[in-house]
Amino acid sequence: MSATDRTDRPGPLLRLTEATARRDAAGLRRHLRPRTGDFDGLVDLASNDYLGLSRDPRLIDGAVRALHGYGTGSTGSRLVTGTTRLHDELDSRLAAFCGAPSGLTFSSGYLANLGAVTALSGAGALVISDQVNHASIVDACRLSRARVKIVPHRDVAAVKRALAEREEETAVVVTDAVFSVDGDVAPLAELHRAVRAHGALLVVDEAHALGVVGEHGRGASWAAGIAGEPDVVLTLTLSKSLASQGGAVLGAPEVRETLIDTARSMIFDTGLNPAALGSALAALDVIENSPELPGRARAVARRVVKIAEAHGLETRIPDAAVVPVFLGQPQKALRAAEICLEHGLRVGCFRPPSVPEGRACLRITARASLGEAELTRLDQALAAVARTVAP
Repeated sequence: MSATDRTDRPGPLLRLTEATARRDAAGLRRHLRPRTGDFDGLVDLASNDYLGLSRDPRLIDGAVRALHGYGTGSTGSRLVTGTTRLHDELDSRLAAFCGAPSGLTFSSGYLANLGAVTALSGAGALVISDQVNHASIVDACRLSRARVKIVPHRDVAAVKRALAEREEETAVVVTDAVFSVDGDVAPLAELHRAVRAHGALLVVDEAHALGVVGEHGRGASWAAGIAGEPDVVLTLTLSKSLASQGGAVLGAPEVRETLIDTARSMIFDTGLNPAALGSALAALDVIENSPELPGRARAVARRVVKIAEAHGLETRIPDAAVVPVFLGQPQKALRAAEICLEHGLRVGCFRPPSVPEGRACLRITARASLGEAELTRLDQALAAVARTVAP
């Protein structure tokens, strides 16, 4: 008997079982799919390994050296025993690479966003957030105790109105640099002019831009000419282009000091482990010495768009390495992902609440390391999707 058929469960568990059955009927069930080291022989078009560095021997060697030097764990929070010389080095290297005065490493990009938004706002402040910001920003807003104003996607005029009409002295505008599903870039220069005019702070999550957008992949804020400005704070993750794990907040020294004193997601969390630090530092070395990688990832993304458009599928020209293929309903997106699996491809499948109703899609990662054979296989898979499930 399946879990959804059980009627002898206690009340709270029965409620959960019934909710699971409703999600299943709507095509909204999630499943964990363990993989082998080589993605089970599938072509990886689903991960965030934008530069194809996750199996790079240089990153592996960096992780191993860090393990031998510091052991398997950081042993405590960063304020106790969890800060090593590798942490200090990565703090500085990330800030220098992205054009910021200083940095602070967290144990995930999610926690970096929680720390930045909550520490820089708080009760009596206003936080203005784009309506399609990442879940980590949404949760940071909820935890901030500030008044939160959600504005339409990429709507600078709405941001200006919210800033002008506010009664709060402190205001923070927070946005993704590159939005994680549609792959479009935020109007960062315009947003910065708005916050500068109204005495606010701009927090930019560079998670999907670092390593892909801007000169040498230095990020969307660098490309917009606002990196290093005193009223700009950057958050980022090490788990995408840097093929490691962890996160960071970059900004003025006053921002770093405030986070050390007040960011609960840093103070009460174990510091990032040495292996992740070592691999992230090695990834920075690779990117700095391989300036062609970001452009290659963007070029592959444009190829993916042309393939989708050739089969009449709805997509959009990417600003980075994220390429959506819109199918509409969750069941269609699930079937399209199955077709891709049948062709030896693993792709992302995004459904509500990750995307709005009616915008379920495949999310295809355009890795810099993809070759013609993989793109040909994608062409065949999307042709089958167009024949079978496209609107």
